Amino acid sequence: MGKTTAPEYSAQKDTTARPARAILKNMLKFFRRKGTKAPKPNRVREHAIRKQISDTNALTVIEVLNANGFQAYLVGGCVRDALCGVKPKDFDVATNATLETVRQLFRRSRIVGKRFPIVHVRFGRDLIEVSTFRQSISDKIVHDDKGMILRDNAFGTLHEDAFRRDFTANALYYDPNSDEIIDFVDGVADIKRKLLRFIGDPKTRLAEDPVRMLRAIRFSAKLGFSIDQQILNYTNETANSLKTVSPARLFDEFLKLFLSGYAEQVWRQVRETPIAGALFPCCIPSSPLVLAAMRNTDERILSGASVTPGFLIAVLLWDDFCARSLDQDDPEDDPAFTTLKNQQSYVAIPRRFGTFAREVWLIQERLHKRNLKSLDRLATHKRFRAGYDFLCLQAESNEQIAPIADWWTAFQTADEFGRQTLVSQLPKTPRKRRRNRNRTKMTEKIQ
Repeated sequence: MGKTTAPEYSAQKDTTARPARAILKNMLKFFRRKGTKAPKPNRVREHAIRKQISDTNALTVIEVLNANGFQAYLVGGCVRDALCGVKPKDFDVATNATLETVRQLFRRSRIVGKRFPIVHVRFGRDLIEVSTFRQSISDKIVHDDKGMILRDNAFGTLHEDAFRRDFTANALYYDPNSDEIIDFVDGVADIKRKLLRFIGDPKTRLAEDPVRMLRAIRFSAKLGFSIDQQILNYTNETANSLKTVSPARLFDEFLKLFLSGYAEQVWRQVRETPIAGALFPCCIPSSPLVLAAMRNTDERILSGASVTPGFLIAVLLWDDFCARSLDQDDPEDDPAFTTLKNQQSYVAIPRRFGTFAREVWLIQERLHKRNLKSLDRLATHKRFRAGYDFLCLQAESNEQIAPIADWWTAFQTADEFGRQTLVSQLPKTPRKRRRNRNRTKMTEKIQ
């Protein structure tokens, strides 16, 4: 008898390897049978968002698309925020026109994105994002072996687009022509309940994109919503899955999390989970310095003051930098460079922000020493203000640093006489004795 050749294994054909996807595909086939109608949405007419959501540029995009025979609606965060009483900052449009058609209809537009291609339509400095309706289940959606979406070019209908979105609160469409909110997934009801809930199975949705957990935390802090417990049950798994996400993409999420005006609330949630370690493994989550910096960042944004990611990077990696400085074996090693390099594999830090953090770290020693010969020069250093702010934040939880921070506060506002008085109060550093070279040479000759 001849040997029987085993059939070649194919992960794509093995439904047991991807049970959730197999079930979803079967559901798609069911809904696409002849005679099967698309689910009817709730059309909400009793609302008061028309004034808040009437962005001239977004409405122009919709008018042009409608005039050319296409459906077009405001969608996502702008509708959600308006229902929550928050003034929308960004406006997105969803349409059944293809991306290439949208690009041809608007002169100042271009197609961007590889994983989820969209069209950017520009009106001066303003930007409107236009996306084509997509399907949630299709062979054109490319997944990796863990279920993460690598590329999504599967276009579909309005109701299919609604079911492929992440949260019910983000799957709402506003039709400016009829002044109606189109709701397929009870998103309006969840907004009234202040609840963040996934569309579909939370495990599958997080496997498709682990960043959705970060989005849940961000929206929760921004809107004061609670997160569905079924989502929180997968916090540990998602923290581990974040390792598969591009560090550059995680830096973009870092900006959204901590530079949008609610960093303190976000950090209070993140530090209680393994997600803090997944993003900044060398940061001590309970550090009072980090919490103070997050609060300070929110206050600066609220007051209209400038903020930079470099400052928060300096705070989050400070403990690691200090530890590496103490353990430095080779004097030529740069602990700041090593600290930043180690972080790159988790959340990528652009060079300009890494340089900013390094300069803030290095100026701390000079602020502590207060060398008499370089006080005025130090006070005019380009990173003096950031370094001083960093010092003051440390002083909030460190009694030994508080007098130094107070001294620098007084130094900046004092006149010439006042500065001389402050300098006279500094502890005298013992002068180093110079070695007598002639005496040393004589001693060597005698020996």
